[in-house]
Amino acid sequence: MKIGIPKELKAFENRVAVTPAGAYEFVVEGHNVFVQAGAGAGSGFTDSDYTGAGATVLSSIEEIYAIADMIVKVKEPIKEEYDLIRENQIVFTYFHFASSLELTKAMIKSKAVCIAYETVELPDRSLPLLVPMSEVAGRMAIQEGARFLEKPHLGKGVLLGGVPGVKPAHVIIIGGGIVGAQSAKIAAGTGARVTILDKSLPRLRYLSDIMPANVTTRYSDAHTVKELCKDADLIVGAVLIAGDKAPQVISRELLKEMQAGTVLVDVAIDQGGCFETSRPTTHLDPVFVIDDVVHYCVANIPGAVPMTSTLALTNATFPYALSIANSGWEEACRQREDLRKGLNILKGDIVYKAVAHTFGLEYKEY
Repeated sequence: MKIGIPKELKAFENRVAVTPAGAYEFVVEGHNVFVQAGAGAGSGFTDSDYTGAGATVLSSIEEIYAIADMIVKVKEPIKEEYDLIRENQIVFTYFHFASSLELTKAMIKSKAVCIAYETVELPDRSLPLLVPMSEVAGRMAIQEGARFLEKPHLGKGVLLGGVPGVKPAHVIIIGGGIVGAQSAKIAAGTGARVTILDKSLPRLRYLSDIMPANVTTRYSDAHTVKELCKDADLIVGAVLIAGDKAPQVISRELLKEMQAGTVLVDVAIDQGGCFETSRPTTHLDPVFVIDDVVHYCVANIPGAVPMTSTLALTNATFPYALSIANSGWEEACRQREDLRKGLNILKGDIVYKAVAHTFGLEYKEY
């Protein structure tokens, strides 16, 4: 199979979908790998690293899409890529279709085979290709939240861990999954007071057992969220429904209950955001302010630390990409139920129910 690795076009997205080590493995298995010039630079890989691994470096993104049977990316295609995607071409990447009707319609029109990292699902309902980036995003949510709590960035001017004689910041984390747990771990490590909210009692029991004493767990309901937000310094939105649009847990009205300079970090923005006032931002222009509340809604948070996140991501995605290359997408999906669940749009049809439901479009079972 011909594997294409384009350079990511999303603003400040420095990750790359396949490392030179991965390219070498593809080549050893008899595949041809084509890498766009400069695709790995943001993650510390040179073009010569790829050619040394047996890949061919091509100068333009158009050449990559034209020659490849399978495109392996990090982020969803953007508008400039839509017309480059060919019928029956495999595109393996994070799609997050539920956050964009435009992208969904474009991929339907392309009649490509769209396999989404974020909906590959194991029998225990874990999401193996989402976990590594959730770990990065969860940890960075606190790092970025702490930065924007600083007064020069329009925050309250609060230090997360406080100092002797001064109380630490109160960090609210809505959602106790991978992102929430990682956020809590980092926030607790700074000395902040941390409250995790979730609707799963088994998950809350687990988090209560493993977290340090400065982390409290609470059952998530509208009243509790409202009461806690009044005292919050930093709120991390970490709610996920696999493949579906994120539920909105903080309304515009609730912002009026918060103190000026409170920071909201919406890690669910890739799936539409879990705050009513959220809208996607970029690393270049990461925040905006509504009712004196600072919103951080960067849609590719791990892209800021590509040397870490590229390795974490490719460790997880590469075995699946190799299965597709070795067996073809149909046989690979027959052999691996977890990979089959990654199929979202197939040759013009939506085959993932949550995506069809989000937009009221026709669903076709595969």
